[in-house]
Amino acid sequence: MIVDDEPTHIQGLVRHVGWEAIGYAPPLTAQSGEAALALLRNHDVDVLISDVSMPIMTGIELVSRCKELGYRLQVLIISGYNEFEFVQEAIHVGAQAYVLKPIKTEEVEAKLTAFRAAIEKQRDIEAETNELQEKVSGSLDVVKERFVHDLVLEGLADDDTKESWIKLLELPPLMRGISVISFGYDRFMDGGRDAKSRIVRGSGFLKAVKVSLADFPGVIAASMGSEEVVAVHLNPLPEEQVRMEKGIAFVQQWIREQYGSSVTVGLSRIFKDWGEAPIAYKRVKYMMAKARLLEGGQVLYEERLDETEFLEHRVREEYIPEIVRMLEKADEAGKAVEYTSSVLDMLIAHHPFTYIQAFGLGLLSELARKRKLQDDAMADLNIPVWQRLIDCTTVPQVKDVVMEYVKRYAEAEQNKQNSQQHNLIQKISDYIEAHIHENVTVKQLAELHHLNASYLSVLFRKSTGKTVSEFVQETRMNKAMELLRDPHVRVYEVAEQVGFQTAAYFTYLFKKTTGYTPQEYRDYH
Repeated sequence: MIVDDEPTHIQGLVRHVGWEAIGYAPPLTAQSGEAALALLRNHDVDVLISDVSMPIMTGIELVSRCKELGYRLQVLIISGYNEFEFVQEAIHVGAQAYVLKPIKTEEVEAKLTAFRAAIEKQRDIEAETNELQEKVSGSLDVVKERFVHDLVLEGLADDDTKESWIKLLELPPLMRGISVISFGYDRFMDGGRDAKSRIVRGSGFLKAVKVSLADFPGVIAASMGSEEVVAVHLNPLPEEQVRMEKGIAFVQQWIREQYGSSVTVGLSRIFKDWGEAPIAYKRVKYMMAKARLLEGGQVLYEERLDETEFLEHRVREEYIPEIVRMLEKADEAGKAVEYTSSVLDMLIAHHPFTYIQAFGLGLLSELARKRKLQDDAMADLNIPVWQRLIDCTTVPQVKDVVMEYVKRYAEAEQNKQNSQQHNLIQKISDYIEAHIHENVTVKQLAELHHLNASYLSVLFRKSTGKTVSEFVQETRMNKAMELLRDPHVRVYEVAEQVGFQTAAYFTYLFKKTTGYTPQEYRDYH
């Protein structure tokens, strides 16, 4: 589609461009942005050619509106030399290319040819993506494996995720619950460790589990690597236990015959909620790891798990490291406080006072070690808090002391990060203001301050509520308003001093921002 308020310009393009030769149908035409939008509602358009300067709706506004409405167009902007900055903004809002007046037919045809190639590539990508989606949708094995991974590692805690999986796999309601079964290949008994043999063995291992459990309609199995297969059993029935044991024995025997090795199997209790799957899986894995220290090839049931040992394992390997990790990330400090409180409540329900006190001392010691006493305020607090913990005589006192320290620690980390970020953003803002006459970009700012450009963009917006581009433009406009109050500074000089190459584009943006032209602003202020 060609959009231009000058009919002669439209006709020139229609007549002189070899549309059919470069693979295009005869173009639609419109003499205004409003007419173009009306045509887009009723026609499939791939390429939009628009003049920048048009009354009522400019080419920039037309491109921006098309983007808002979701039209996927290749856009070619036509502009005069003194309107180049208009073209820059058009590209910013979605245009892919531009040509300058006077128009050269061969240049327009070259751009259109490039557009056609880009459109064809995009369609090829979309076709391949759709084909892949169809293959994935048709391959239930791939989908089911992904489901098992998400379930045992994350628990489908998010309602939207859970509902999408239930719908995709047509999962039944959990009338009787779920059980997790882990089959672990005891590799330490096997000498075949090269990559090829592991891949072949892992494939055979998964097939053996699937074949042995094929008679159970509620079982979904997935490989967790070459040495582990996990199955989730939905709504298991009591009468299925004997058949399950036979299926497990089949897998163990097949691996022994094929590879001369053993398989350790762990079965969880039946639990009622999708979100409990990760902890059930962790319990089974701990049980299997401990049993393997003595002997491989066992079948283990969670009912026999030593709860005290497992809890101590989690405190040592999971709870304290996770609290420390979260506190070291200022953006997770609030969650760390809640997590610490939950851990303490759970430990209090299972352990006596002395254990809770020891946990508190262990956590505080680890936090002090990680911090390396670099913060004077926290360093001064460490010894008195340890003494208070030692002096505690009740569990609630221990919890209060630990939570007070964790909260202080979280606040210190947040204040430290906020101060660092504030200083950084202030340095960047000062630099922009000092170089407002230059064309400062996010990339330049990122390189100057040794940051990733994407990270800088996110951090700047989080700290100021504005993008870098918005801040630059706002700073330019504020400086321009200040300069316009001086009657001795001409408008074109103001434009130059705030970084614009042409007075025309400066006037356009100034009016867009303030509602006044520069001269009107000067007259009224």
